[in-house]
Amino acid sequence: MPRSWEELRELPVVDWTPQQQLRPAESVVERAAVPAIDIHNHLGRWLTDDHDWMIDDPAALIEVMDAANVATVVNLDGLWGDEVTVNVERYDRAHPGRFLTFCQLDWARLEESAGLESGPSSGAGAADAAGAPLTADSPAVLADPIVRELIASLDDSAARGARGVKVWKNLGLTFRDASGALVLPDDPRVIAVLRHAGELGLPVLIHTADPKAFFAPLDEKNERLDELLVMKEWWFGDTEVYPTFDRLLAAHAALVAGAPGTRFIGAHFGCAAEDLDLVERMLAASPNYTVDIAGRMAELGRQPRRLRALLDRFPDRVHFGTDIYPATLEQYRLHFRFLETLDEAFTYAPESDIPPQGRWTVSALGLPPELLARVYRDNAARVLGLA
Repeated sequence: MPRSWEELRELPVVDWTPQQQLRPAESVVERAAVPAIDIHNHLGRWLTDDHDWMIDDPAALIEVMDAANVATVVNLDGLWGDEVTVNVERYDRAHPGRFLTFCQLDWARLEESAGLESGPSSGAGAADAAGAPLTADSPAVLADPIVRELIASLDDSAARGARGVKVWKNLGLTFRDASGALVLPDDPRVIAVLRHAGELGLPVLIHTADPKAFFAPLDEKNERLDELLVMKEWWFGDTEVYPTFDRLLAAHAALVAGAPGTRFIGAHFGCAAEDLDLVERMLAASPNYTVDIAGRMAELGRQPRRLRALLDRFPDRVHFGTDIYPATLEQYRLHFRFLETLDEAFTYAPESDIPPQGRWTVSALGLPPELLARVYRDNAARVLGLA
């Protein structure tokens, strides 16, 4: 029954679900233009509610991959110790060439690490007891038993078959050392550990911070309010508890610069898909830095011309990834549409009445064949040591 004008004036925003009258092109791209590498996905057990496997049947996933022309999926869920082994055996060794498992590090161990006299949060500017600046090369850092333990964990994970390292956003938001200081990505102890990943030939896929709106005031101007009302724990705007978005991204950039021998993949388009100028500066500053598109179609698709300009400048530094788990054929095809067609004003979340990552549509990139080959496959193959 139609609402009255008076009712409509008081309509709660959560009940407003406008249907677009625009009728854009609706292309279907069934398979990736070249065999693709999904560099950002989750197949393990740590993100499931029941701690069971994300993928019940790896063979069924391979059928989806074959239909989509996805050659390889990177599994970021190896964690450490025996969990690396069970992931590698279930995916990498059982299906050679189709999966690569990354390990993680138990950064919570830093709770037992001595503080690095550095004010409200550790990182650049830390000093030893004599006041000398601490760096990743400082004897006090390299002799720290927790740093040595984390380095040994990398050695162990590599021996078990891990092909890279995943660093999650809780580094910078959650972990504190023995002094109570929050440990940020540019902490000398973190840099020392991730330099060792480079020495082992392990690329590091790192997720720092979260969308900028998750650090903005929680009010009527927040463009991700729909999502935050559902996931309240994703709001990090309390500056008495969390660093600012800008501080975290500065730490992210400093880590990458501080470990030039390590290949880094900035998750979710360098963790700053809303600010491609910032991402471009990080790419220009650090030749060891690359980014994936995983989980950021909503942001990237509302600035396709700016994104294309970045891709033209750095064609070898951007990777295909989805962060869709479990991956479906429909979601892969949506990503292919985004990369390969010139469709405009289509939904990035066809399963939702209210798009979860912002109330807008996206437009596709229409990448040429040479650039598609790099984004889908060649760039990742090089970083992963497959080329």
